[in-house]
Amino acid sequence: MRRMSGFNLVSLTFGLAFLYLPMVILVFYSFNASKLVTVWAGFSTKWYGELFRNEAFLDAALVTLKVAVISSTLATVLGTMAAFVLIRLGRFLGRTVFSGMIYAPLVMPDVITGLSLLLLFIGLGVDRGVFTIVLAHTTFCMCYVSVVVSSRLSSFDTSLEEAALDLGCTPWQAFRLVTLPIIAPAVISGWLLAFTLSLDDLVISSFAAGPSSTTLPMKIFSAVRLGVSPEINALSTIMIGIVAFGVVIFSIMSKRATVRQQQEERDAFHG
Repeated sequence: MRRMSGFNLVSLTFGLAFLYLPMVILVFYSFNASKLVTVWAGFSTKWYGELFRNEAFLDAALVTLKVAVISSTLATVLGTMAAFVLIRLGRFLGRTVFSGMIYAPLVMPDVITGLSLLLLFIGLGVDRGVFTIVLAHTTFCMCYVSVVVSSRLSSFDTSLEEAALDLGCTPWQAFRLVTLPIIAPAVISGWLLAFTLSLDDLVISSFAAGPSSTTLPMKIFSAVRLGVSPEINALSTIMIGIVAFGVVIFSIMSKRATVRQQQEERDAFHG
């Protein structure tokens, strides 16, 4: 095995420190007793208590979670369907236009996407709120899911589906019992990616939100403009913990699924 050179080791260390050291400092100062976020005055968890008594942040967090779960689920369903159309149907009339419409949000600036959606909602006379935010997030998250699922479908062995059909399965049963379990890691990855993007979005939400539908990134941004408070540090620490926990759980589940699949393949081969 090739040993890592000193230059690569130093570059990797500085790169990881640049990415994660600010998060470590943020978590550290979330337990600061002082109101000043840059002055350490002793260990305290009082800002977490203040955070959970702040109804504005709690309402914004509830709206954000609701939007993220609904929009990521819709984006996963629609993105998976779009991936099947692009990979399985081959060349068809309008494929170029269809694929361009699917992948356009990947390269379109968020400001343009948000403004176009705002003009659409105004033109249709739709009141902005949670519903419009869900539509907006589903629109731009769907393309990411489609890319992830398409990469898995492009290497999928279709003979497995054909064998299921030959054994008497209907197309829906073949998809549910054969195809879906195999591409499940890609579908779950797409859902997690869509959930993270929706949870983090600020620009598009600002255009699609109404007066009574403020999301957590919007609330944090408006609060930071007046100065960073210890409550924001506590909130950011909780979000980091939730994301880290989700990544660990998904990694364990993915590893177990891979081991189970390999074991089933070995059993089928020896059987």
